[in-house]
Amino acid sequence: MSALLVPSSSSPVRRARNQGLALGTITPETYRAFLASPEGRALGPGFLQCPSWADVKEGWQSLLIGWGPDPDAGALTGAALVLLRQFPGTRKYFAYLPEGPAADWGDPDVDAWLDPLLDHLRRAGAFAVRIGPSPAYRRWDAARLKPLAGPGRSIGDVLASEVDPLGSAVADRLRVRGWRRCGGDGTGQGGGAQPRHVFQVPLAGRTPDDLWAGLNQEWRRNVRRARKEGVEVVVGSAADLPEFSRLLTLTERRDGFRLGRSLAYYERQYAALNAEEPGRMKLYLARHRGEILAAHTMITVGRRTWYQTGASADHRREVRPSNALQWRMLLDAHATGADVYDMRGVPSTLDPEERAYGLLRWKLGTGGQVVETLGEWERPVGGSANHALHRAFQAYLNRR
Repeated sequence: MSALLVPSSSSPVRRARNQGLALGTITPETYRAFLASPEGRALGPGFLQCPSWADVKEGWQSLLIGWGPDPDAGALTGAALVLLRQFPGTRKYFAYLPEGPAADWGDPDVDAWLDPLLDHLRRAGAFAVRIGPSPAYRRWDAARLKPLAGPGRSIGDVLASEVDPLGSAVADRLRVRGWRRCGGDGTGQGGGAQPRHVFQVPLAGRTPDDLWAGLNQEWRRNVRRARKEGVEVVVGSAADLPEFSRLLTLTERRDGFRLGRSLAYYERQYAALNAEEPGRMKLYLARHRGEILAAHTMITVGRRTWYQTGASADHRREVRPSNALQWRMLLDAHATGADVYDMRGVPSTLDPEERAYGLLRWKLGTGGQVVETLGEWERPVGGSANHALHRAFQAYLNRR
């Protein structure tokens, strides 16, 4: 790939200016400093927007972009990790900002930074862009959803506990600017790479006793059972990743899903995230009688913590190692000052006869909330040729 078309994050390109706003590529050091600053932390960036995530994603190239009064001096108001996938047989790229950009979506003058961002990516050779705006759309408390489970029902059938006006406003702003939600505007999981519905446990302003009280009766009983049976929860190391990967293969086979992630993927992720900030990614292990029965990964960025992936053995499930792991991870996230513990994706079904409902039911037991995100949005970047290439790229992805 030509360095002129897609510059490295350390090579500035033409800077777009709009009402005093400057935009250009920035260094990883500048990007990390912004994410750690009060202004950056206020935007609540996720781990998919950390510079280290570019080192995790094989087959993609990357750009780090910042905008603000003076990006070169680190004076930023927004930033983005952009992953670039080349369309076979062309010198054009699909630009993907996973759960990004990290920007002030409440800014009524969204065009002041969104238009220069699109222009920058077009100049870098992008034919289309996919973004993941951060505002939430709707929330449902666990206490509201669980009693309403039933045949053929879904989360969208239930009146939300809260509707975020900012989320609705951002969706409207994107539509009028030619963006289209991946998978359409229905309430299903959508066609994006990231889940439309996630499960979050609020931590800010709560004590450990509050978190314990928030667990349902079954969860409290299972945590006590694990403790009584002598399940030990410890933080592992990179040396334990092969056992985690083995357990994940068992879990995928048992529960009927396939993440498609190899041991090498998790080794790369663990090394990259912890090189960026020690302790950013942790591997928790539940041992019983000297054997690892379950292993879960946890990632922390700023005041947010995510439970990313869980795996468990097929035997001795009655000692409840996964409940013990999650309770310890919740407490550790709270102790580090996290505002929210994000358990990542959940299905939209409320039908107990559907296999996927079991995952939602398990997470509902923590007493948190299902959050419907705005999902991912796409648009071609100007011109009939890019529109045609975007359609061809979508067809290419559908055949894979």
